[in-house]
Amino acid sequence: MSWEQVYEQWKNNADLEENLKKQLADLGDDPEKLEDAFYAPLEFGTAGMRGILGPGINRMNIYTVRQATEGLARFMDEQDADTRRRGVAIAYDSRHMSPEFAMEAAKTLAKHDIPSYVFESLRPTPELSFAVRYLKTFTGIMITASHNPAAYNGYKIYGQDGGQMPPADADALTTYVRAIDNPLEIQVLSDEEVKTSGLISIIGEDVDTPYLKNVKTVTINQELIDEMGKELKLIYTPLHGTGKMLGEKALKQAGFEKFMLVPEQAVADPNFSTVKSPNPEEHSAFEYAIRLGEAEDADLLIATDPDADRLGAAVRLPDGSYQVLSGNQIGAILVRYILEAHKQAGTLPENAAVLKSIVSSELPTAIAQSYGVTMFNVLTGFKFIAEKIQQFEEDHSHTFIFGFEESYGYLVKPFVRDKDAIQALVMLAEVAAYYKKQGKTLYDALQEIFETYGYYTEKTISVTLSGLEGPAKIKAIMDKFRNEAPSTLGGVKIMQTEDFKQLTRVGLDGNIQKLTTPPSDVLKYVMEDESWVAVRPSGTEPKIKFYIGVKGTDQAAADARVAELEQAINEVTGD
Repeated sequence: MSWEQVYEQWKNNADLEENLKKQLADLGDDPEKLEDAFYAPLEFGTAGMRGILGPGINRMNIYTVRQATEGLARFMDEQDADTRRRGVAIAYDSRHMSPEFAMEAAKTLAKHDIPSYVFESLRPTPELSFAVRYLKTFTGIMITASHNPAAYNGYKIYGQDGGQMPPADADALTTYVRAIDNPLEIQVLSDEEVKTSGLISIIGEDVDTPYLKNVKTVTINQELIDEMGKELKLIYTPLHGTGKMLGEKALKQAGFEKFMLVPEQAVADPNFSTVKSPNPEEHSAFEYAIRLGEAEDADLLIATDPDADRLGAAVRLPDGSYQVLSGNQIGAILVRYILEAHKQAGTLPENAAVLKSIVSSELPTAIAQSYGVTMFNVLTGFKFIAEKIQQFEEDHSHTFIFGFEESYGYLVKPFVRDKDAIQALVMLAEVAAYYKKQGKTLYDALQEIFETYGYYTEKTISVTLSGLEGPAKIKAIMDKFRNEAPSTLGGVKIMQTEDFKQLTRVGLDGNIQKLTTPPSDVLKYVMEDESWVAVRPSGTEPKIKFYIGVKGTDQAAADARVAELEQAINEVTGD
């Protein structure tokens, strides 16, 4: 069916939801806008789906949410009765249409006699992960577009372990979703039927309380916090999202008393009106926090994204200004403190393991090795960290101690199986308290790490290629790197090439080793000087990402090498 026919299908549907009907009329006869909204279904993959709100099959709306949930329901219909009765936990963030999408998902499931447990109001993504495990549901749904701008929303599905659904199950689910031809025809329970069905349960404090009880176990040195929690000046901004309620409670129960919320950003706001993008990776997201931090002479600034799975931080410099840390730098600081604190307490397991993604910094690897701790590299996506945790619990080969991704995702304790900014908020505050007791800041902590392990520096370059031609352009770049592989990058010889799609590791001598990860469209090149470059398409956005990692004798040398590799990437891509 052509996009014009699909558009006519929507335009002529008398029962189309009123707001969508109006938005469709507002598009008028603009062929470019109409084609973009109707040319193809919104991509549904291992990370669920994410898109701009509006009418059309390539947009987030109640019908595309119903379609995704109908696919999940048909997938669950294939399971045994006991499995289906376990139901689905559903949470949502502060975005436009999030509560409505959550209830549409519940009503779609209920039409299949599948129970759901819907949070009474907005909640962080990590609490949804916890809820799946705590309530022992079969799956979970999180309505969120993470750190995307206000025009977006999204839909993520979680497996019964509390991690995002692994590739095999996600692929099977995707098949069911794509088999649905017309999302406008999907049947859901009416509001009257909802009242009498008994299939939709509202949850809230009954899950908050046990979650927060588990968060209390994240603290390693409670005596330190009891002493310094009254002294540490911390500024926290939830960036108009879900982090405020649980983040505030988590800090208070740990014993931190001198933290302040950025008042303008403590209010849930689907328009994210004080920021260009509610993304703690962006320096601009800290503008209000820095202003308050300077006024209060704060030790540390922390921001969480709208669904509170990612955390960013800014540290005070010697001159009183603030520097926003990279996700890799935060990861290194956390790894160093967690391992040292456990070592001092005598609680560091002999088989301790840290987990990170293949595109994250090698600095935490060097730190882990200095403590005799094993570092495991997994594919990008926290579900792969969750899978590894599950493996450790089953075969008892290692004890999980920490997991992170360079994209500002951290997990301290595995009662959650996804990135958890609430846990990271408490842990980073503890680290700041540790250094404050010594008269130092987290900037000092980072410098100590560099002086001990070397000046590791990383950079991520994201190139957005949206529209009809975007996917083809991204594929062409990947094909060029894969089929016309360079022998040097930035004037330094490539010693090793890893192709995670072909599952091969090729050394300089041509010897081929088999990689053991699941296949993924990622290429990674390691040079003679320990620098590396990785390239991969984004799993959730129309972007191709380049990752650069280097180790220098000092910061200037590391920065210069990053610039050389960035130029080399531009030469290969033709930019």
